[in-house]
Parts: sequence; C-alpha cells; structure tokens
Amino acid sequence: MKFEFQHASRVTKLVLIGEFLLVSYLLYALTSYIYKNYQVDYHIKNFQALNDKIATDNRKAAEDLLYYQSEQHIEKVAKQNLGLVNPGEEVIIISDELLKQPVVDPVDGEGSDRLSRYYHLSNPHKWWKFFFEVDHTVKPVER
Repeated sequence: MKFEFQHASRVTKLVLIGEFLLVSYLLYALTSYIYKNYQVDYHIKNFQALNDKIATDNRKAAEDLLYYQSEQHIEKVAKQNLGLVNPGEEVIIISDELLKQPVVDPVDGEGSDRLSRYYHLSNPHKWWKFFFEVDHTVKPVER
C-alpha cells in the first residue's frame, strides 16, 4: 500500500504542477489581454479628442470661408483699403493733431488735452457723458 500511496502522491504532484502552470499561463494571457485592451481604449479616446478638435477647426474654417466670401467682408475691406464710400455715407477722419490741441474745459476753465479729460473717468461715466451730456467739440475716439 505504501507504494500506491507514493505513486498517487507523485501523480497528484504532477497534476498540481500542471494546473499551476496552466493557471499561470491563463493569468499571463488575461493580464496581457487587459493591458492591450487598455491601450486600445486609450488610443480610441485620444483619436476621438483629436477628431473633435479637427471637426471644430473644420467648422470654424468653413464659417470663416463663408464670412470672407460674404458681401459684408468684401465691403469692409473695400472701405478700409480702397476708400469705398456708399451713397449717403460720410467719412470723418480725426487727426492726432486735432485731438492733442488744448481745449478750455467748461467745468474748470483750464486748457487740457481732449483725451486726457476722459482718462480719469470710469467706464460708466464715459458712457454717461457720451449719451447724455452735450459737448459741441469733436468727441475723442478711444483706442
């Protein structure tokens, strides 16, 4: 009986070693499959983000193309570069020399630069002056 027990023990050991090797191989195969799946998902996400960016850029480029081919843009470029004036329009050019001439301020009676009168005012005050206070001098253009 002793011989059979040792023989069964040897077979059991071989079966256990074989099962251990099989489980090791299956774990390796599963791990490599999970890693490859992760890599594919990662690349898919990157390509989707890239596709979204390209689609946005393409949409913007198409909108820009439509704008640049529109009559409004052509008219704007003609007015800026070629001096186009439509019937009923007047062109007003204010030179820097005119803006730098001293003007007597009706409030304090001192001469000052036309633009410097408005530097100290807050934005709402500038709008208030623009819409509600009558100033018969040339209004400065802010740059």
